[in-house]
Amino acid sequence: MDLWKPQPVGRLPRFRQSLSRKSCVLDQLLQHCLNALVLGGTYALLGIGLTLIFGIMRVVNFTHGELYSFGAYMMFMFVMLLHLDFFLSLVLAMLLGIALGAAIEFLLLRKLRGADIDTTMLVMIGAWIAMQNLEQLVWSGVAKSIKTPFPSSPLVMGALSVSWNRLFVLAVALGLILCTYALVNRTRLGRAMRATFQDPDTAALMGVDIGTIYMSTFALGSGLAAAAGALLGPIFVVTPTMGDLASLKAFAIVILGGLGNIVGATIGGFILAFIEELGAGYISSGYRDAMGFLLIIAILLVRPTGLFSRKERIG
Repeated sequence: MDLWKPQPVGRLPRFRQSLSRKSCVLDQLLQHCLNALVLGGTYALLGIGLTLIFGIMRVVNFTHGELYSFGAYMMFMFVMLLHLDFFLSLVLAMLLGIALGAAIEFLLLRKLRGADIDTTMLVMIGAWIAMQNLEQLVWSGVAKSIKTPFPSSPLVMGALSVSWNRLFVLAVALGLILCTYALVNRTRLGRAMRATFQDPDTAALMGVDIGTIYMSTFALGSGLAAAAGALLGPIFVVTPTMGDLASLKAFAIVILGGLGNIVGATIGGFILAFIEELGAGYISSGYRDAMGFLLIIAILLVRPTGLFSRKERIG
């Protein structure tokens, strides 16, 4: 043996350091994916509600973001002011969102049925401004937080950690998505909604009450938006302007998923959440919202009708 031959010194420690760095990168990626999964569920709720309203009623619902913030404020009122049970408050917030959506359709949109799209858009923009200012008048512009009954310590799974509240949000969001899909595709009301989407005049001739379908559609979409706000309100803070960005993201999800496609809106919501989370984690948190919209611009250049659009589809 040649004692003067150079021996490989320090290779094993360097190998361990490299392995440790790769493991850290993988853990970080999995953590971002887990965060995006939770956020994607609520994004999907926003997108489904808007694609139903836009697809069936042909109404650009500018109040969608305010219905989202309405759900968050109702959650704040029930939990923090009235001290009701957290889970009961969530149900009540969604039911009030459904009721408010039905009221908006009855008081505003029903009278505008048959009007040109410009008039309808101006009315909905006015309703959006009025609702936002009313929220600021009632609740002030100070951000509000909502307490939850979940443990403060997160659930730790190896190198990953997630709060119990976020897991609850994901479970409820997925449950609401499945229930909406079943309602649209497995019930008599859903068949009437799909028929109205394809041809309202023919559906009316076949005995479908178009007025009832429009009210049910707007109420359902509003309830899903309110549910998203009630779920995310305890995770973030509640402000009167929180619905502005939510509304923009809902429109973005509809563009991604294709008009009238519930499955497409669901997938589009998760895609947008993953792009935002990865962009914030690996590029800059300041570009979180911009990343999603850059993706939409790219998709529109390639497929203007959306990733999952099909002719005459709702469901």
